[in-house]
Amino acid sequence: MIVYGLDSHCKTVSSCDRHSSIGMLSHKWLYRDTNTKMPEQARIVIVEDTLSLARVYQDYLRADGHLVDHVVNGTDAINCLRQDPPDVLVLDLILPDMDGREVLRTAAQICPKCKVVVITAHGSVNIAVEAMREGAWDFLLKPFTADKLRETVSKALAGAATVPDVPDVELDGTDADEMYFDIIGGSDTMRDIYRIIENAAPSRATVFITGESGTGKELAAEAIHRRSERTKDPFIPLNCGAIPKDLMESEIFGHVKGAFTGAVADREGAAHRAEGGTLFLDEICEMDLELQTKLLRFIQTGTFQKVGGSSIESVDVRFVCATNRDPLEEVRTGRFREDLYYRLHVIPLHMPPLRDRDKDILQIANFYLERYTREEHRDFERFSPEVSALFARYAWPGNIRQLQNIIRNIVVLNNGSEVTLSMVPRPVNSGTDDDKFGSATIEAPPPHPVVSRDISGTGRLWEGDPEALAFLAGARQMRKVVENHQTGKANQLVGVGAASNDGGATSPQLLNASGLGYSEIRPLWQVEKQAIEEAIERCGGSIPRAADALGVSPSTIYRKKQSWEDDGV
Repeated sequence: MIVYGLDSHCKTVSSCDRHSSIGMLSHKWLYRDTNTKMPEQARIVIVEDTLSLARVYQDYLRADGHLVDHVVNGTDAINCLRQDPPDVLVLDLILPDMDGREVLRTAAQICPKCKVVVITAHGSVNIAVEAMREGAWDFLLKPFTADKLRETVSKALAGAATVPDVPDVELDGTDADEMYFDIIGGSDTMRDIYRIIENAAPSRATVFITGESGTGKELAAEAIHRRSERTKDPFIPLNCGAIPKDLMESEIFGHVKGAFTGAVADREGAAHRAEGGTLFLDEICEMDLELQTKLLRFIQTGTFQKVGGSSIESVDVRFVCATNRDPLEEVRTGRFREDLYYRLHVIPLHMPPLRDRDKDILQIANFYLERYTREEHRDFERFSPEVSALFARYAWPGNIRQLQNIIRNIVVLNNGSEVTLSMVPRPVNSGTDDDKFGSATIEAPPPHPVVSRDISGTGRLWEGDPEALAFLAGARQMRKVVENHQTGKANQLVGVGAASNDGGATSPQLLNASGLGYSEIRPLWQVEKQAIEEAIERCGGSIPRAADALGVSPSTIYRKKQSWEDDGV
């Protein structure tokens, strides 16, 4: 006999010897024979990246005698579906590594008998409706009660859906004002966009999407795919501006072994992977002219040759493309083929910049505030009236992507129930459009100084931006220092001892306002190490997620970890 249960610090089911687990039954651990499954028990898998919520769901369902496992991401969920399909999959649609709908589509393909109950709190019921169209058995909208969860799972096991008929998306309803697929906004401008998508989606005609960077062109392309009859087949996005010129042809059409140096095996390209579905060519105007010729033939005939191959291959794909440039200007200057433009430019769709969607700005901002607050385990509930007014009048040159980054910055570096003006970083807090970033980047903290790695010594302190210090520390104590600094209640921040002419160092000042003495200050590298390690732990061991939360690149974390290992710290 083995005792099965979920360790609160683990991602998957753990096991331990029965004799060492006596007394744990109060935590709702279950006994299960390794070779048999009780007839009255159903196997349920929960896909939820928030461990606290997962534990609550487990306790609810285990009370009914079910065997309940838990995974934290889409990859593990798909592996579970392939290896040992459960009776019911309880699936959160917001996952750290992929869209939950990808898991839903996989479940429909490889284990159609598994009932999928999706959970969503993001946007309107439209999301749940679309999930039902893609194969979900039922859905739950947060917040929901324990009884609702148990009832929904029981009905799924019994084979009776709570919502037998899925209504069509109504553009004139209030739900559309919140979200259309993953596009947020109910302004008149966006409602016109939704109608174009509705009309264009059932067609085979190519859609040509234009708009500034960060306006949601890929979201519009995916909405077209999901609203079409090809929704059960792949949606393959390909960024023509992010792939080197020499590799672009291979990325689209694939290659055969030996076609070029490094081609050690045959490889299928995006055209083949998109068979039956939609091929989205983003930043199409970045494509090399020679490749444009081959793409034109592919669009006209539906056939292509792999790089280095001799056979003709045929696929059925729908083309959607996008660019942040003026395509007609690209044609006039000779950078884009005129015949390819007219072949692709069948149904034009222009995504408006955020500055032309004034009614949607606060709606989008509130959506991401709620989302990032949940992800970062903060307490924010609203924007102050001053911040709301600032967001409404700011030009947002980086569009929605810039708005996302600004709100992420606020949530990561601060805490509280209300977002105030002091939390808003530049350039937005300047109240002007003089300081613009075309790439929607956020002002970075000052460069890190060289600090002592002498653990036994007193270390050296850092004179710099207080928000950056709190960001690195990740500690409430340091966050208090920052808040006091911003309100004028703190005395001067401790500075780095400046080297004198004789090689000595000046005495640093003390943090009198916080009550901390010099001896209690840790070297910056220790603070930084702790912050990074805690972020990695909170992100389930994922360095890319931790890097995103900390606002640095994953390579920075890898480099620092290697440096600490080399130094033996």
